[in-house]
Amino acid sequence: MDSLRQRFEHLLEQKNLATEALGALEAKTGVDKRYLATGAATLLSLYLLFGYGAPLLCNLIGFVYPAYASIKAIESPTKDDDTVWLTYWVVYGLFGVVEFFSDLLLSWFPFYYVGKCAFLLFCMAPWPWNGAHMLYHRVIRPLFLKHHEAVDSVVSNLSGQALDTAAGITRDILQALAHSRALISPVDPKTSVTQPQKGK
Repeated sequence: MDSLRQRFEHLLEQKNLATEALGALEAKTGVDKRYLATGAATLLSLYLLFGYGAPLLCNLIGFVYPAYASIKAIESPTKDDDTVWLTYWVVYGLFGVVEFFSDLLLSWFPFYYVGKCAFLLFCMAPWPWNGAHMLYHRVIRPLFLKHHEAVDSVVSNLSGQALDTAAGITRDILQALAHSRALISPVDPKTSVTQPQKGK
């Protein structure tokens, strides 16, 4: 229990948007930011359990802070933080695909959104053993390394077929436009009367 408390206090000492907001709130209210963070986490958990709009709140939690942190990572001179957030987005995207197919079933379970929110928080935790890092290195990366050549081949074939199809459609459209333009009769500007085409 003490190690969990130490991690929590270490998390509150880091410089980020949430800790800065907690620090400002602590300065205004005089309430220790540990209590403010605990109260906010409790209210958030209760809302995710019983509140209307829990799916939206859960998705905002999984998207807003990581998007903010990703922008900061892009703007920073180091690239290590870019890798951390790229790993998160790969896991987030894969989770979104899996959730799409299982959401109708899983959303009926009690505490689903609390569990989903806890999973997303675990994936973005600022520790080296966070969920995104673990899932990427233990599941996604081995699967990718095993199958990436086959996937690249399929994607290359599909993109070639898509380009061929797009070129064929464009050619057909241009031919149809040229044919329809040939059917339009020229107009005499002096009389504004349509002149009959020769051979018609």
